[in-house]
Amino acid sequence: MATLLHRLGLGAVRHRIIVTVVWLLALLAVAFGAVKLSGETVNTFRIPGQESTTALDLMKDQFGDASAGARVQVVFEAPAGQKITDPALAGQVAQSVATFGKLPGVAVASDPFDQRSPAVSRDLSTALTTVTYGVQPSEVTDEERAAITEALAQARQGGLTVEARGEALSNPADVGGASELIGVVVALIVLALSYGSLVAAGMNLLTAIVGVGIGVAGITTLSGFVQLQSTTPILAVMLGLAVGIDYALFIVTRFRHELRAGKDVESAAAYAVGTAGSAVVTAGLTVVIALAGLSVVGIPFLTEMGLAASATIVVAVLVAITLVPAILGFIGRKALPRKLRDAPPADDTVTEGRGFIRGWAHTVTRRPVASLLVALVALGVIALPFFKMQTTLAQRSAEGSTQAKADALIEARFGPGVSAPLLILVDGPNAVAYATTVQQQIATLPGVALATPAQPAQSGSAALITVIPASGAEDQKTVDLVHGIRDKIADSDGAKVYVTGQTAISIDVSQKLNDALPVYLALVVGLAFVLLVLVFRSLLVPVVGVLGFLLTIGSAFGATVAVFQWGWLADVVNAGSTGPIISLAPIIIVGILFGLAMDYQVFLVSRMHEAHAHGASPRDAIVTGFRQAAPVVLAAATIMFAVFAAFVPEGNDTVKPIAFALAVGIAFDAFVIRMIAVPAALALLGRSAWWLPSWLRWLPELDVEGAALERKASAVPAEPSAPVVEPSAAGSAADETRSASV
Repeated sequence: MATLLHRLGLGAVRHRIIVTVVWLLALLAVAFGAVKLSGETVNTFRIPGQESTTALDLMKDQFGDASAGARVQVVFEAPAGQKITDPALAGQVAQSVATFGKLPGVAVASDPFDQRSPAVSRDLSTALTTVTYGVQPSEVTDEERAAITEALAQARQGGLTVEARGEALSNPADVGGASELIGVVVALIVLALSYGSLVAAGMNLLTAIVGVGIGVAGITTLSGFVQLQSTTPILAVMLGLAVGIDYALFIVTRFRHELRAGKDVESAAAYAVGTAGSAVVTAGLTVVIALAGLSVVGIPFLTEMGLAASATIVVAVLVAITLVPAILGFIGRKALPRKLRDAPPADDTVTEGRGFIRGWAHTVTRRPVASLLVALVALGVIALPFFKMQTTLAQRSAEGSTQAKADALIEARFGPGVSAPLLILVDGPNAVAYATTVQQQIATLPGVALATPAQPAQSGSAALITVIPASGAEDQKTVDLVHGIRDKIADSDGAKVYVTGQTAISIDVSQKLNDALPVYLALVVGLAFVLLVLVFRSLLVPVVGVLGFLLTIGSAFGATVAVFQWGWLADVVNAGSTGPIISLAPIIIVGILFGLAMDYQVFLVSRMHEAHAHGASPRDAIVTGFRQAAPVVLAAATIMFAVFAAFVPEGNDTVKPIAFALAVGIAFDAFVIRMIAVPAALALLGRSAWWLPSWLRWLPELDVEGAALERKASAVPAEPSAPVVEPSAAGSAADETRSASV
């Protein structure tokens, strides 16, 4: 792999104009597609084949599109001391309801004063109307949302308090804004400090932005053909920026070292791609497999998110091994700090990591037991809240929004269950007759506040019952009620009973995701072990890496539960609202953190492995590899942390807990696991860390350090006219101790 990548890097730098133009044309092409071919993203979650989803389709057939359409609950509250039933106020409500019923896309707006099914609070202070659209939430247009928002504003002008909630009001998450800008600025600062050169920092950032632009524009174009979740482009931006910057960082760092070792620009760029690029490809492949592995869960929207994010990672890797060396060919020695551009060749790798980094490595390896215990205890304590994690698909409303205010009013005046109705569909030839029995049975179940009389379909072969739970959508009692209805209400001859509605769909999807998480975790852990065995040709190093990853996951989840579920320090990170974690977050976090954690494991430990292969003692190999790779890994982790953390205070409410978990997970993994726990554990293991049983010696060797490239270069006699001249450098101590190969 190293030899092939060396040739690719050499070709890219020699034909840098063509390579750069091709990438720019690709960016323009997908940008054009995003503008002309993009479609609407969705923010609802459904799994085909589940009872609740199947029932929705049956309802549309029996009762029309409006029965399963998007809904908005509008609550009217009278001024203090007045009643909503007063003639003047009731007239205002009736006028507003009539206006709602005529809005674009609205199928019906219920009358809260209808004597057959009134929706007025017991203290007569509040009325509730339900506005139903003829389409699913994902199909409600921006114009239709704007129309109802304007109608709500007009309804408030009469002195009433008018608030609204519902899936039809939810806008898809936006990509582009303060979150991305903050992350980019912090990344530029870290890169400038790491390189000592604004030119190199700007180049690094520019190539990452090109990769992100192509990835996100491609996803946006795809939305015109496939229904994608609204969070998919945001995840692509977060991942694309983070890995794009980091992968270029590793290659540029190696390029700078090769320049300082005396190579010309073309040779240095080719060697950087052949060595550091090998680790970039391996690490990128790990992330891609982890994200694409989401498809094994069998949830379509999760598969689409994973594949879309994987495509963005593939683009980032391709940019790193082709566009980055091409741009390096343009900037040449300007990638170095000004004072080193004209300096004579020197082996600056021997001083790499002196000072704090070297002292840190010596401290950890000399006191491995104490270092390992400190790391394990600290992250173990942080991970404790993980065991109390609760999940839901119910979209929480931001504090101060009309949705949050409507939630509070409805819960206070009507009870929490009004915001979480269940729909009971009885379908079949004898549905209408059997529905009365079903309604009576459900009304006696614990946790039911109200079960309305059955509403028959015109065909006479279906009936619909609305059940109002006594608890809210996120309450475990509501989950128990859904399961209780399914367990206790039996089908009859000629009539089948279904439980559906947005609340039931949320419960079903959450259950599916929770059941899939252990399977997916076992998959990625097994993959991590196999990959690390191939990379390091060792059994114990992979064990250390996998256990470290599990601790990273536990601590990331623990911190996220403490902040976003329990509300600890919620104001500090501007969490917005607190409560159960969105159900899709854990499995997405596992996939992304797995890939990134394995990145750092490969980048850091491969330097130790290379030093050990060159004859260093186990402890010296750990110190040598650590002081050479740790500065680059720390810079990369800082950039990733900044990119993810920037989405927390200003991001979309669905993305905030995911971004927070990724940010703290990166911090825990890079600064605690890889900087403390891994070198301490390897120091305790000694030579046995690199042991591989003889019966596994047949396994293929993944040369992520570029050893084959070194051997090839060392075997070539010096020829000044050769395109790539490095015979003496390849065999020198500089190449044997070169830093930041990964």
